[in-house]
Amino acid sequence: MGAVCFLTYLQFYMISQSQFKLTQYSSKAGCGCKIAPADLEKIISEKSETAYEELLVGNHSNDDAAVWDLGNGLGVLNTVDFFMPIVDNAYDFGRIAAANAISDVYAMGGKPLFANALLGWPIEVLPIDLAKEVLKGAREICKLAAIPLAGGHSIDSKEPLFGLSVTGSVRTEFLKRNNTPQVGDYLFLSKPLGTGIMGTAIKRGVAKDDHVALAIESMCKLNHLGLDLAQISGVHALTDITGFGLLGHLIEMCGSEFSAELNWDKIPSFDFLNEYLQQNIIPDNTYKNWNAWENKVDGISDMLPFQVLNDPQTSGGLLISVSKDALHEFENLLEKQNMPWIQAFGRIIPRKEKVVYLLH
Repeated sequence: MGAVCFLTYLQFYMISQSQFKLTQYSSKAGCGCKIAPADLEKIISEKSETAYEELLVGNHSNDDAAVWDLGNGLGVLNTVDFFMPIVDNAYDFGRIAAANAISDVYAMGGKPLFANALLGWPIEVLPIDLAKEVLKGAREICKLAAIPLAGGHSIDSKEPLFGLSVTGSVRTEFLKRNNTPQVGDYLFLSKPLGTGIMGTAIKRGVAKDDHVALAIESMCKLNHLGLDLAQISGVHALTDITGFGLLGHLIEMCGSEFSAELNWDKIPSFDFLNEYLQQNIIPDNTYKNWNAWENKVDGISDMLPFQVLNDPQTSGGLLISVSKDALHEFENLLEKQNMPWIQAFGRIIPRKEKVVYLLH
C-alpha cells in the first residue's frame, strides 16, 4: 500500500511539474531581459575613473568581469549574472543560467573557483519544488566546471529569476580583454546564434521539441575553451555573446580604434531559425539593440541578417579575435577540443566611417 501511495504521489508530482511552464510566469526571457543598450548607457554614463590601482578591470570599461590584482602575477575575477526563464523546465533554467554566469570568467581567460546563487521566486505562485530543481540544475553545471555552489541569497519576487555570482582567478599575463583586437585579426564564434529567437518561440508555445533540445544543449555548454585560449598570445581579444547580440558585442570589441568586416555566409546560426522568423518570432530586444547601433553598421539590407545579428543571446558563444600568426596554434586547439567546425567569419580592419560592415 505504501509503495502504491508513493507511486501515486510521484505521478502527481511529475504532472504538477509539467503544468508549470516557467516562461509563462515572466515578462522577459533570458538575456533578453537586459536593459536596452541606450537606456543602460544613460544609467551608467557617470562612470568615474577608479582610484584603485589594483583594479585592473572595473567600471571604466564594459568587460565581462571585474579583475583585482593580487600581486605576484595573480588576479581575482568576479562577475554576477541573472535573468528570468528562457525555457519552461526549471532544471534546464538552472543549468542555462549557471553556464551563462560562469562564461564571464572563461571570457576573461580565467579559471572559475566558486559561485553563489541569486534566486528570486514567486512563492505564492510557483511551487518551492520547482525552485529546488533550478538549484539542482545549477549545481550540475557547477560540478561540470569543477566548482562548488558555495552559498547565495534569495528573495520572494513577482517573477522567477536566477543567476550566479562567480569568483575566479587568472594569471595577469594571460588576462584577456574584450576591447583589445588588432588590425588583421580573424574573428571566430564558438556557438551558433539564435537562442533569443528560440526563447521567444518557447514562450509563445510554437517551438519544436528537437529545436528546443538543440538550443538548450548549446546554452548549457560551458565556454571553458576560454581557459585554453588564454594561453595563446595571438588571441588578442575575447568576450562572450549575450543580450546585446553579435553586433553589440563586436562593436564593443572594436571600440573607437577599429572596424570589422563580416561575411554573412560564414556566421554560425541554427539552421532552423527561418521557420520561426517567418512566424514573426522576434524578441523585443532585437529592435532595441538595433536602435542603439544602427548608425554604426553598414550592409544590413535583408531581414534575416537583421534578425540574427541583433538577436539577444543567452549563454552564447565566445567571440574570438585571433592574429594570422596564431591561426595554426588556434586551429590545433579547436581540433583537440573537438570543435573543428568553427571557422573565421570576419576580420578586424582599420577604423572606417562605420564600425561593422556586412559583406554578402
